[in-house]
Amino acid sequence: MIYFVTGTDTEVGKTRVSAGLLAAAAQQGASTLGLKPIAAGCEPSGEGWRNEDALALMAASTVALPYDQVNPIALAPAIAPHIAAKEAGERITPARLAASMPRVAMADADLCLVEGAGGWRLPIGDGMTLPAWVAQEGWPVILVVGMKLGCLNHALLSAEAIRSDGLHLAGWIANRIDPNMSRYQENLESLQAMLDAPLLAEVPYLEQSTAADHLTAAVQRLTTTD
Repeated sequence: MIYFVTGTDTEVGKTRVSAGLLAAAAQQGASTLGLKPIAAGCEPSGEGWRNEDALALMAASTVALPYDQVNPIALAPAIAPHIAAKEAGERITPARLAASMPRVAMADADLCLVEGAGGWRLPIGDGMTLPAWVAQEGWPVILVVGMKLGCLNHALLSAEAIRSDGLHLAGWIANRIDPNMSRYQENLESLQAMLDAPLLAEVPYLEQSTAADHLTAAVQRLTTTD
């Protein structure tokens, strides 16, 4: 199964949730692969630019691939990818993204997660947005909702946009990024009533520990749904 993972915004825990799903699936005996096609905010290394989110996905995957297959578009500044690409003299296009995917490894993995950058309507340049490519691929989408003040609007608009782009919203995961969020339960219940997609899991506020322990049931649902 291949899923595209997006979020209601940047810094809402897409990577933590993705890595947790991969780890939970591996604990159940599944082969797993996490990909980060576009990453802005990379550090130099002896082998080229490296992004901490892509490295986290690699660490959580059971299928080992070279870094440049996991993160084919690695951009140095931690800014909007289309701006970073323009500054680097690069172009990000659906065709380039499609050609960069390790198709054989993706098909062989029991669970493959392709993590986006930022939120859903991410510009990639030349007036295009990332969903144009995701729609071509036809992958079902997992929405990570960063539970904080304002998440209702962000989540509902994201779900509406995902569906308007012709994609199936396979479910959403509530990731509590604000430990002091007021009326957390009431907000969660509002989203359950309004999103018209299954709540796959709740991930509590975590400072360092893995999210895998909170995602076992989500993996079971994702890997048994056609």
